[in-house]
Amino acid sequence: MITHRPRTGFGVAEAVAEAILYEGYLLYPYRRSSGKNKVRWQFGVLVPPDWGEAHGLVDGGVAGSAESSWQLTQCLAEAPDDAVVRCRLRFLQLQRKSVEERAAGGVHRPVDRLDAAGRTELGFDEAVPREFEFEASVADLRRGRRLDVRVPGGEDVEPLVDERGGTVGRVVRRRWPLSASVSVWAVPCRTPFRLLRLNVRVVNTDRSTPPVGPREDALRSCLLATHTLIAVDRGRFLSLLDPPAWAASAARECRNVHTFPVLAGEPGTSDVLLSAPIILYDHPRIAPESPGDLHDATEIDEILSLRTLTLSDAEKREVRATDARAAAILDRVDAMPAEVFERLHGAIRALRPVRQQGDAADPPPGWEPPADTTPWWEGGADATAAPESETVLVADIPVSRGSRVRLRPRRRGTDAHDMFLDGRTGRVTQVLLDVDGSRFLAVTVDDDPGADLHQWYGRLRHFRPEEVEPLSAEAEAPTGETEPLAGETEPLAGEVEAR
Repeated sequence: MITHRPRTGFGVAEAVAEAILYEGYLLYPYRRSSGKNKVRWQFGVLVPPDWGEAHGLVDGGVAGSAESSWQLTQCLAEAPDDAVVRCRLRFLQLQRKSVEERAAGGVHRPVDRLDAAGRTELGFDEAVPREFEFEASVADLRRGRRLDVRVPGGEDVEPLVDERGGTVGRVVRRRWPLSASVSVWAVPCRTPFRLLRLNVRVVNTDRSTPPVGPREDALRSCLLATHTLIAVDRGRFLSLLDPPAWAASAARECRNVHTFPVLAGEPGTSDVLLSAPIILYDHPRIAPESPGDLHDATEIDEILSLRTLTLSDAEKREVRATDARAAAILDRVDAMPAEVFERLHGAIRALRPVRQQGDAADPPPGWEPPADTTPWWEGGADATAAPESETVLVADIPVSRGSRVRLRPRRRGTDAHDMFLDGRTGRVTQVLLDVDGSRFLAVTVDDDPGADLHQWYGRLRHFRPEEVEPLSAEAEAPTGETEPLAGETEPLAGEVEAR
């Protein structure tokens, strides 16, 4: 049977899940008046089914930014029948904050803004986190189980007083009831070894929302930023991004709708899975240097923090009046010590010597570099690295600056948007050497209207050698292309030097 249990830990995966919960909750400059904060709740929105159908929200793709009434996770697990699967459903419940002014006779009337005793309050949509955790044995899940979720509505009233203690108004926070269901079942896969396809389907079951109505009203009954954490004891999940060869076919058959499951927890572990409405890699984590949530886990903390400091006093007052979580961000950034800012500037996770072909595996005992050796990160430290003249073999064909290639981006471990460039052709402008000895090709894409501009300031697309196919001599240059590569006679502005 499925058992509802108190909250238990999912380890380091919880920090990533928390960031997902508030991804895009409120974006810099964290003010209500900012255009980007006028259309909110972009990820993992499960709408009431009647309203969704009436508005054509029937998409079945993986994108969590496409709204739907349901969400499906399919993942692969190796576990015996008596193993226990724990699942935690997490989402936000909309909370509408309205401001009311006290009028004659003690009557309250809605206003957009109210100032009281140096405090300003603005009407705004907040959210309350909700969690439901349950568990069941694998044997039970082979028969399938369902959990009905009910979240009650409610209303909280906070009085606003003036400098003399008199009531001048109030802040009303209202929530509407939510209803949903979570169905979990396991199906054996046709593989050489025992393997189960675990299915978790989350559905908004609200029937109180009229099919016709604005999105603003429907959001009252939506599950927002919906995602799940799943754990298995005495078993393991298989990566869908990099499955073992014997399970590759089963991984391709997994269908994930409006969510994307990846291995979570510490690297090297496989007993926790996070299914999120945004695309992640296996074992995602929050940078340890991050001092706190900025409501955009994919951004750079240093840039957002520095920009937050540039807000005017009037803008900061609006931030504080907009949302309590935004005010907390402002307080944290204002009080951030210099040494914390310094850590945000960058970090090297791992470093090992760059080995050239023919180098010994390790330096001899007692060897130390000369005292006057230029640090590897300084320009000119390695005279053997020259992006304009470096050559790398791809399928036994030399590829260097000016070579034309066809792009074949790999499916994992890269920018997800590179998939749209599959099959496109381009020209190599540099062969770059990374600090760990890996080589990359800097490429401009054919027919890119911004290619010249990208070359001018050094913003190029980078691919590993195994992600390109050298073009044959017949296809070496597009029809009519006889001019030299832009920048042949002088270095490209902003060009990155290989080190």
